[in-house]
Amino acid sequence: MASEQMRTDVLEPGGAAALRSRRRFRPLYLARRHKLAAFAVVILAMMIIIAIFAPVLTPHDPAEADGRIRLESPSLTHPFGTDGFGRDVMTRVFYGARISLQVGGIAVLVAVFIGVPLGLVSGYAGGFTDAFIMRLVDAVLAFPGLLLALALVLALGPSIFNLMLALGIGVAPVYARLVRSQVLSLKERDFVLAARASGATDARIMFGHVLPNTYSSIIVASTLTMGVAILTEATLSFLGLGVRPPTPTWGGMLNEAGDLIYQSPYLMFFPGVAIFLATLSLNLLGDGLRDALDPNLRNRV
Repeated sequence: MASEQMRTDVLEPGGAAALRSRRRFRPLYLARRHKLAAFAVVILAMMIIIAIFAPVLTPHDPAEADGRIRLESPSLTHPFGTDGFGRDVMTRVFYGARISLQVGGIAVLVAVFIGVPLGLVSGYAGGFTDAFIMRLVDAVLAFPGLLLALALVLALGPSIFNLMLALGIGVAPVYARLVRSQVLSLKERDFVLAARASGATDARIMFGHVLPNTYSSIIVASTLTMGVAILTEATLSFLGLGVRPPTPTWGGMLNEAGDLIYQSPYLMFFPGVAIFLATLSLNLLGDGLRDALDPNLRNRV
């Protein structure tokens, strides 16, 4: 039994204590210890439900214009009012949630699929490979995120697919640096040395032993970068370089409401609140997950 326990401590990062600590994490812990994170989960869940069931929740067409009801103030018929074309604002906000969540989620997936393998190979290989990959990452990071996304969208053309690709490329260096730093500390741990001594290939060690121990950091980073992606998408749509009208997007709605801010301020208020709640909820969720997934931080609470 003692030898079996010792083998577990060697092969598992941090030993059995870390394994037991990870097992103690439950979703209820997040709700009990992090009230703001639990609130963020509720808000995000509501947004996802609204995005999925938007056709059921509102009877209006987001692109249907009716000049007879232009710029109507919020009422029972149109709870968020109507815009300058007579379109229901609440309907457009609901359908805009689809675009924002889709763009943010897929942009993060693109960033993960690009950045994580680069960071994994860079940190594990070291030497020239590490230096070469990190210089490429530094070159991308030298550009401000918004300007890089703007340049990529201009080069590829304004479309939802190109927008998601541009945002993913812009965020990928974050994951490359994060995973590299994790791998540098993990590759000299006892469980990796034991796997190497047992004859495991480098690919098996990287993807079977090292990469799984970076998942918690990747999950936390994904929530934070998704908020950045949603905000960047809204900014590009506001500038007219995101999703093309009449497809409803929160940033596009802010653009259309710019000339009517004094006459009908509600046109900017509702999409602005939607952007604020989405980004705030993702950041609060990221903070809560960071504390819940990190055994050291969790034990302090």
